[in-house]
Amino acid sequence: MVTPFVHRNLPRLLLQARESVMAHTRPSLREHGLSDQQWRVLRVLGEHGTVETGRVAREAFILGPSLTGVLSRMERDGLVRRERDADDQRRSVVAATARGLKLVEKLSQTVEAHYGWMEESLGKHKLSQLYALLDEVIELEQA
Repeated sequence: MVTPFVHRNLPRLLLQARESVMAHTRPSLREHGLSDQQWRVLRVLGEHGTVETGRVAREAFILGPSLTGVLSRMERDGLVRRERDADDQRRSVVAATARGLKLVEKLSQTVEAHYGWMEESLGKHKLSQLYALLDEVIELEQA
């Protein structure tokens, strides 16, 4: 039977590309006892400081109920602290602790070294094109 598909499976290719990139990062994450989700949370906090939990969920691509469990484990491990938003007590915010920020700093070196290797391998122009195309696809699909 011939399938009616003309185009390649873009979601599968994007997932495969993600897994290929993460294969270089995961060993460092595991060495520090972090899951992919915990790293995404720390990366958001490392980039933005204290963040409302809904924004963490959106930027780290973690569903709310799952984020609650991830943050509980991270809080238990001394990586983050949660508190009520001073301006709106109905909302909570999360921030990385000194220990969490130290991990972000250490792991960012590994991540940036890998991105440097990718830039060297693909070329700065191609990597910039890849970022731009991904940004365009994201914007196109959100419209």
